[in-house]
Order: sequence, then structure tokens, then C-alpha cells
Amino acid sequence: MIRYTLSCADCSAEFEAWFASSDAYDKQAKAGLVSCAECGGQNVGKAIMAPAISGTKKQGAPDPQKVFGKLAAAARQHVSDNYDYVGTGFADEAKAMHYGDIDHRPIWGETTSDERTELKEEGVPAEPLPPAFVPPKPIDKSDLN
Repeated sequence: MIRYTLSCADCSAEFEAWFASSDAYDKQAKAGLVSCAECGGQNVGKAIMAPAISGTKKQGAPDPQKVFGKLAAAARQHVSDNYDYVGTGFADEAKAMHYGDIDHRPIWGETTSDERTELKEEGVPAEPLPPAFVPPKPIDKSDLN
């Protein structure tokens, strides 16, 4: 919700009104649905307003590296928890899903440069994860002694 101070050009009245969004105000005003609370005139516009700032405590700007670190950690955890690691079989799995040979599911893995080019040429929707968002590869327990 957004609150605007409105002013009437006909009677100089100022009043407040709430709208779902800035677009909602624009649409209602254009449709002639916004009228003066005093005289009922439709020659109403937004008055100059100062932005509403919440909070009274002054805080320094957050450290961008800490913010990015938290974001990257959350992204890595999300990928690890919700995507299947398919290793070097990523290109084959992605193509099989794209062509309907197997059910779609979220996957991540590895590709060669040639495989990335091939996926792009075939229109397979796949993009590399930014390095900071790549989780550690799962441990294959069958390789353990």
C-alpha cells in the first residue's frame, strides 16, 4: 500500500488517500475515479511529498562483502538441498529433460565448453552457476573404503 497526499486544483484542498500501488493510483486517476474529498472535483493530483523513512536509529551501510557472503551461502545451501547433482552427465540429463525423454527436475553438474555451446545451440535452458553459488560436490559413498 502507498499513501499519497493529493491536492485539488479547483478548491486547493489537500487530503490523503491510500492506493495498492503507484500504478493503481495512475489507473484510477486516468479513469476519473479519484476525486477531491472537499468539493468532489476530479482535477486532483499528487502533492509534493517527502519520502517516508522508517526507523529512528542511524545505521551504517551494510558491508557488501558480508551481505554477498550470506547470499552466496544461502544460494549454495538451496542448490545443495533442492537440486540433484548429476556430475559430468549434466549435458545429457539436461537434453533428455528438454526433449521430454525424462521427467523435469532441478539438477546441477559439470559441462565442458563444447557441451555448453551445444546446449545453447539446441535451446536447452541451462546456465552456469556463478562460482560463489556452487555447493561442494556430494561425496560418493561408494568410493569410500
